Amino acid sequence: ALLETHDAVTETLQVPDYSSTLGPFGKPVFGNFDLSSWEMPADISAGLTVKTEDGQLVIARILAGGAVDRQGLLHVGDIIGEVNGIVVRSAEQLQVEIARCREHIQLKILPSFQENGSNGAQVGQSPSTILASETLNNVSVCCVRAHFDYDPKEDKLLPCPEIGLAFKKGDILQVVNQSDPNWWQAKKISKKKKKLMYQIKSSVDLDKAELLLYEEVTRMPPFRRKTLVLVGSEGIGRRTLKNRLINSDPDRFGTTMPHTSRPMRELEEDGMGYWFVSREEMEHDVRDHQFLEFGEHNNHLYGTKLDSIRAVIRQGKMCVLDCSPNALKTLHNSPEFMPYVIFLAAPGMDQLKSIYENSRYSSRNLGTEEDFKNALEESARIQRIYEKYFDQIIVNEDPDQTFRKVVEALEILSNQH
Repeated sequence: ALLETHDAVTETLQVPDYSSTLGPFGKPVFGNFDLSSWEMPADISAGLTVKTEDGQLVIARILAGGAVDRQGLLHVGDIIGEVNGIVVRSAEQLQVEIARCREHIQLKILPSFQENGSNGAQVGQSPSTILASETLNNVSVCCVRAHFDYDPKEDKLLPCPEIGLAFKKGDILQVVNQSDPNWWQAKKISKKKKKLMYQIKSSVDLDKAELLLYEEVTRMPPFRRKTLVLVGSEGIGRRTLKNRLINSDPDRFGTTMPHTSRPMRELEEDGMGYWFVSREEMEHDVRDHQFLEFGEHNNHLYGTKLDSIRAVIRQGKMCVLDCSPNALKTLHNSPEFMPYVIFLAAPGMDQLKSIYENSRYSSRNLGTEEDFKNALEESARIQRIYEKYFDQIIVNEDPDQTFRKVVEALEILSNQH
């Protein structure tokens, strides 16, 4: 009977006259059709939201993938007249009547009608429903990585917190419906697949301020990244970790050799520690954007050339870089360098001192209490500003443990993602 009712409604091509659909006291008169019923759990929210228009309870939104969406009997714009024979005119009344139901609910529905240029009147096909269907059926699904935390219980603009999707920074969300400019329907694919919603309206102004709140991502088969980027404050142990990785497997890992405009000293050779070039040549290459990063020390230029990274990659090795966080803007999402970015966060003061004392590669400028304090503050600043570019954060409390975590992360990246 349920399918026959649905077929009877969808086969109606002419829009009937509903000028006299209200009986005494405004009670809807539905005639002999539009009776829809389905089985549903007693505690389900039915997968829809409603609004009141002209004294009628109208379906405002259908959650993609929910019970109502899967049944396909209700559409955005439909008017809910009765629940199990009880007239409902507000969301509160609807909730009360649904709460009274055990397993079976009967709804009387006045369907919406949308004009279709090719097929005349199309029953129950609102633009949002069509878009949601196309999005769900499209093999190319939009996925985003969140760069902020969202708790629907704290969102004062969310009319129904129960349908809000809570997520944390770094969670991957699959956007299944973008028909509403203020609300998107999404589900987590990094954890439990729960189809809910979150608000994007409040982030529009922040997007204009060049804050990366979320970025589009896609699922990739297992592959080896071309570069491993180690980022952290001065003296945190980046160079120590880089050298340890290269020494542990020189056939797998390599690194670049910096260029400098400094004249060669006695016993130095070109290509042994540095590539020596003239200042004019280096300045030309800087203007030509051939450097990942560069700086000046004692009136001499030093920098890492992009061609140096390419040379390591051509050898079939992963290029390990311990660069400044500013370089992440160039490397981020680069198909040529495919970086995996690890941020080495500063541990406590005592652990940081131990790292410095036990590492012959650490910065020679670090050593006083003030230096260590500045390193901790710099670490916090880098994380606050550049965290959106990080793939992994490791608190470098123990160098051996940090090394194992990096190796494990690279193995997982190659085999399981």
